[in-house]
Amino acid sequence: MAAAEHTLTADHGDRGRRIDLVIRRHLTEVRASRTRIQAWIAGGHVSVNGLPVRRPSSRAAPGDVVRLSLGETPARRKVAAEAVPLGVLYEDEYLLAIDKPAGVVAHPTYKHDAGTLLNALVWRARTWPDPQRPSLVGRLDKLTSGIILVARTAAVHAAMQRAMMSPLSEKDYLAVVYGRVNTSRGRIGLRLGADQQDARKVAASPTTGAESVTLFERMGRVAAPRVGLSLLQCRLVTGRKHQIRAHLAASGWPIVGDPAYGESKASAIVDPALAAIVQAFARQALHAWRVVFVHPITGERVSIEAPLPGDFERLLRGSGLPVPG
Repeated sequence: MAAAEHTLTADHGDRGRRIDLVIRRHLTEVRASRTRIQAWIAGGHVSVNGLPVRRPSSRAAPGDVVRLSLGETPARRKVAAEAVPLGVLYEDEYLLAIDKPAGVVAHPTYKHDAGTLLNALVWRARTWPDPQRPSLVGRLDKLTSGIILVARTAAVHAAMQRAMMSPLSEKDYLAVVYGRVNTSRGRIGLRLGADQQDARKVAASPTTGAESVTLFERMGRVAAPRVGLSLLQCRLVTGRKHQIRAHLAASGWPIVGDPAYGESKASAIVDPALAAIVQAFARQALHAWRVVFVHPITGERVSIEAPLPGDFERLLRGSGLPVPG
């Protein structure tokens, strides 16, 4: 048996919020009423930045690391080490950056208990000294390619989460979308909450849900008659589940190949050759392209870029969109 531990890091949307509301907002896997969460806090099961809190009305600040311990539960099965090659973009004694291919699940789940990125990382970490073990700083959807940051210790994991919320950090994605994006740059500030029709998705709303902000810049567009195609560089200001996918779809620009947030418009493209190129793209055209942050240990500014996957580059070249250099 092992204690059930849940850890979250407060973001800018939590500034000044009560701790009980912060827990309820972030830990969606813990199905509990606000009253029950308040009882856990009063019972000493919650700490902030390593110090216990007893008042539900305690206020959070961005970067606070909140831990919730819920007592004894069956021990989680150990992640098996698998000798799978990794595309390492950056590595030092504190953290790594991995180039995740599309189609690879980041973390084991009940449906995917093997063949994940973490399985491969556990193999790579087999010679690391205690207490080092790999932990993912953020996630990418299975069908999204690109950069995932990996911490080597729990302390570095918490520090990296705070670093990535700093205004000095940048996290940029590339997305190919349907539609003629007429503005060169913009801001999408729709709030994101649970989709009442499908628990696997999020819903965008001007009034309901958590504050969510995506900045975008148009890097290119082609006519693709009757439909239009555009290449966008998207920067996360907040980092919600499916944020870019939901924001772009709600703005009328669904990502090419996205199976959840927009039906394919490829068949409506007049040019049959171009329609075939778009139709052949077998996953969402979203790539975690570049990340910049201040290293939480060394204080150095780190910039990492993931090269375009072959399928993404072929989509750009085949459609006439520019290939970022």
